[in-house]
Amino acid sequence: MTFPRTILGFQQRFATDAACWDYLAKVRWPDGFICPRCGAVSVGFISTRGLWQCQKGHQTSVMAGTVMHRSHLNLRQWFWAAYLVATQTPGISAMVLHRQIGVGYETAYMVLQRLRAGMVNPGRTKLREAVEVDETYISGGYVRKSTRHKRGRGTGRPMVIAAVETYGKAAGRVRLRKIRGATTENVRSFLVDHVEKGSLIISDGLSPYPSAVDWGFRHITRTGPSSAAIAQKLPHVHRVFATLQAWLVGTHRGVSPKHLQAYLNEYTFRYNRRGNPQAAFLAVLGISSHRGGPTYEKIYDAGEPSGWMHPNPLGHRS
Repeated sequence: MTFPRTILGFQQRFATDAACWDYLAKVRWPDGFICPRCGAVSVGFISTRGLWQCQKGHQTSVMAGTVMHRSHLNLRQWFWAAYLVATQTPGISAMVLHRQIGVGYETAYMVLQRLRAGMVNPGRTKLREAVEVDETYISGGYVRKSTRHKRGRGTGRPMVIAAVETYGKAAGRVRLRKIRGATTENVRSFLVDHVEKGSLIISDGLSPYPSAVDWGFRHITRTGPSSAAIAQKLPHVHRVFATLQAWLVGTHRGVSPKHLQAYLNEYTFRYNRRGNPQAAFLAVLGISSHRGGPTYEKIYDAGEPSGWMHPNPLGHRS
């Protein structure tokens, strides 16, 4: 299906809930309805309720099992929110979204969190070959470089570890995770989860990194007379930290540590699709269409959003 290339084309293509419904149904079941519960095909469609019924009697709506499930927003509002989230290069805040789609701030915040849940693909491929890795503290949207010498100590500020694929002077994909200190276990867990075994880990001299050889990676250390000199030898990962800082401050005016991982997920999604914002919209819609979002209570009760990430059968690469 051809996707609109301009905002005017998007408005015209998805001017009604019916147009959004038809597009969503085709994205979810391009070869015809298949019951998500049992895999049976449809035996009929209940037009008065907008439900498919499969051979085993299960009834399914086009929004069932998606971030839109049990939402009071109409499909046009969801589509507009997804479009704005995916195609606005610097991202969009809940305050701006609530004004753009005509909902309350709290509702706009929930919509953003649900769409952010769709930005992480648990089945995504790992980083490979040469990968720069480093970590820093985040506070109020700012990277506190002055505290980097205290990385092994508790400071009360959230720490973020980053890994960036490198191809000479070019950067590839990025991975980000909020961690509780640059301990050996936290560094090992991050590398094993996000970097392919056998890849070259390029880091500074922090003590956990040489152990990467024992975890199945190759490793080299960048050294220098000062932290600034070392940073120049790890340009890609430090550029990520700088742009992440600017994004958190410029778009979101800083974020709370409690929800930092959700924002890191969004930044990762945007960074890895920085060359094609339209594809980003399709990815958000496709991923979001196959996974549930968090409830309002979970957003505030769960410290990090990892508990509401669900499998994605579309297998989008990110």
